Amino acid sequence: MNSRLTELFPVGVRFMLLSALGFAFMSACVKYVSTFGLPVFEIVAARALVSLIISYGDVKRKKISVWGNNKKLLLARGATGTMALMCVYYSITTLPLAEATILQYTHPVFTAFLAFIFLKERVQFSTILCILLCLLGLYVMVYPTLGSNGVSELPLFNVGIAILGAFGSAVSYVIVKKLSVTENSSVIIFYFPLVALPLSLLLIGDDFVMPDLTLTFLLVLVGIFTQIGQLGLTKAMQTQAAGKASAYAYVQIVFSIVLGVIFFNETPSFWTYVGGTLIVMGAMINVFGKNLKSPRVLKS
Repeated sequence: MNSRLTELFPVGVRFMLLSALGFAFMSACVKYVSTFGLPVFEIVAARALVSLIISYGDVKRKKISVWGNNKKLLLARGATGTMALMCVYYSITTLPLAEATILQYTHPVFTAFLAFIFLKERVQFSTILCILLCLLGLYVMVYPTLGSNGVSELPLFNVGIAILGAFGSAVSYVIVKKLSVTENSSVIIFYFPLVALPLSLLLIGDDFVMPDLTLTFLLVLVGIFTQIGQLGLTKAMQTQAAGKASAYAYVQIVFSIVLGVIFFNETPSFWTYVGGTLIVMGAMINVFGKNLKSPRVLKS
């Protein structure tokens, strides 16, 4: 039974599911604390502080060097991840949770092609089908937000920031895949808050808002849920091809829709459900479609 379960749900897929759930709860906490006037950079700094403490403890527990081997690439991972994080948090605080998450999760498309170009990974036929279905699902969910004059009801600037965050995430994920060859996963995770904390503190400036006890607890939860998501992501990237693993992260959209309904009274439209169904179908094909064949499989 266990071997059958492992075959149907590989370790990398299970880690990505854990990552998606962790990031969904993180997003919900971020959106909630932002309603009390906390600036985005302060939320980033709080998350980075919690993650830095947990990551440092994890590295020391393993009795390995916190600095790793490829310091330049580790710093690049921290920088791209920080940029993406700031964009993602901005979109979460300025857009409905479901829409913000949908825009974030265009990153598997970027990741698959970046992995193809820079990591020389094969793009499997099942992954191509997954990406096509997911993009179709995104279109179905976003298109109804266009008004009769063709102008989107979602602020275009905020949408652009969200897409920029998705691209930054894709770059970061490909770097993680490259680093996983030489670096311990705990060291890779440690460099993210190591870069994010000082940079976000610098950008807060005079906008700091003193949180009360409840908000402080929620900010800590942001860091904890982030750590869960980050650990799942890093482990998934070490056990699955970068494009395939990140494509399955679309499941976070479903988690975010549910959380949006429960905590923010954001009722998704009929088209959101249709698009979400297409996205989940794509994710299932990505997992169970190993035997799907194509006459032309992309190779680098």
